[in-house]
Amino acid sequence: MSEYIVSARKYRPDSFETLIGQDTIARTLSNSIKRGQLAHAYLFCGPRGVGKTTTARIFAKMINCSNPGPDMEPCGECESCVSFKEGRSYCIHELDAASNNSVEDIKALMDQVQVPPQVGKYSVYIIDEVHMLSTQAFNAFLKTLEEPPAHAIFILATTEKHKILPTILSRCQTYDFNRISIPDMVRNLRGIADKEGVTIDDESLHVIASKADGAMRDALTIFDQTVAFCGTEVKYDDVIRNLGVLDYEYSFSMVDSFLSGNYGAALLSFDEILAKGFNALHFVASLSSHLRDLIVAKTGGLDALLELPDSLKRRYREQAANCDIKFLFDALGITTGCESAYKSAVNPRLHIEYALMKLSFLVKAPAATAEVAPSSASLRDPVRANAPEGATSAVTPATPAPRRRAAKTGSALSMNALMEEKKEEEKPAEAAPVTVQLPDDDTVRLQWKELSKQYADKPRLASTIANGHIQISENGGVKIVDFTVKNEAQKQWIEEKLLRDLEGKLRGLLGTPKVNIIVSVTPEEEVEKVPYMPEEKAKDLMDKNPDFKAFAAELALDTK
Repeated sequence: MSEYIVSARKYRPDSFETLIGQDTIARTLSNSIKRGQLAHAYLFCGPRGVGKTTTARIFAKMINCSNPGPDMEPCGECESCVSFKEGRSYCIHELDAASNNSVEDIKALMDQVQVPPQVGKYSVYIIDEVHMLSTQAFNAFLKTLEEPPAHAIFILATTEKHKILPTILSRCQTYDFNRISIPDMVRNLRGIADKEGVTIDDESLHVIASKADGAMRDALTIFDQTVAFCGTEVKYDDVIRNLGVLDYEYSFSMVDSFLSGNYGAALLSFDEILAKGFNALHFVASLSSHLRDLIVAKTGGLDALLELPDSLKRRYREQAANCDIKFLFDALGITTGCESAYKSAVNPRLHIEYALMKLSFLVKAPAATAEVAPSSASLRDPVRANAPEGATSAVTPATPAPRRRAAKTGSALSMNALMEEKKEEEKPAEAAPVTVQLPDDDTVRLQWKELSKQYADKPRLASTIANGHIQISENGGVKIVDFTVKNEAQKQWIEEKLLRDLEGKLRGLLGTPKVNIIVSVTPEEEVEKVPYMPEEKAKDLMDKNPDFKAFAAELALDTK
């Protein structure tokens, strides 16, 4: 059996032209070689698997090539290029700082730096994971890094730039590597699959690229793992089963259930997801991402924000056409609120199921069938559910599904414009106007107390919310909660950093988006003044206790 080489090594780029996703850095380094403007020290920093060490090797190979091409590309035939390819080059030295991080290791390197290269013009020292060097090793490295011999060039690579000493950073040209985009990874994986004779669809490649989180090396490793599992005929179902990824179909079917008001189907789908071993919180996060993509797909001019294969983009556009923008906006508010409150929920499963039921009632109530009508009525309005037969209600059991509209152009990207857009639809015969029942003041006050419990990890903030004074009013069909704080600094902090989170969680507790919070400051004359200085405390004590005042006067005590 021939020796197997993993794809990350077999298809490692060997020139700047084949480098993936780092065009700006490749161009800058290539131009510096053409113009003979080589620095003595470089720092390559960025996430794992994006090409830092690969770029360093290509750069070292290019500057030592004896017969470079017009664009300074290595010839691949000179002694320097051949020795580099065979792994026996004496002018390119790699050091792993994770295991060679002491002062003695750096001193040995400094001695080696003094030796000129045997082949080529430069000795290139690539120090990987340089942030692992000890402080003493960094200090021993400083002088040589600043004034190395003319033949020495240092390339430092790290994933944690913030751990590098500022004195080291000031001596290096710094290059920040970006995460590789999903389209770039998909194109590279497609080329490798064709070379390896692997049949795989775009959806599967997209799943692999998404799982890699911007690291090309991770994507190639996952690709090898997938081929090992599936063989040369890779199917989408096998990929998601092997990688433990939730199928897109669940999100599409969930939204269809919400649009039809069928909360039963949504709960059954969620139960199936849990039975397959998927994490419940990851499911909610996936649903939030799906709703975000639907909002993007519905709005014209935002296609660049959808990092999806063309077949999936079409499906997103089709489903988005059946959704009202307000439904998507409110649904995203419910799912993100569910995510933020998940960890503090006593019953996490019920917490998510309640969110799914709220999502099912955003468009319309379920059809009045024998199986679901009673429970849906009790969930939406306990008062109406217990009403006697023949009683009328102002709430219409169903609203018509929104019609498909033409996509908006780039000039209509305002969310306010989309939210206020009037739909021209035919009214159903004898349909009563839809009204939304707002919670009463007592319910709002009760849920306000519950709101403070969601900040249990921040005791002072929880106490401020629990003990804070609120006034409740109604304006234009929206509940207004006026939260009073002690000073202007508290008001400014809450409005800038906490207000949106407070509103989202309170809306989730009350089950309605028609709740707004405003922050006010207690008038100065109503603020209780607490004695602070000793003379103030003494005066307050004497004012409250005449006997103590007489006692102080009798003993001639100094209360000032």
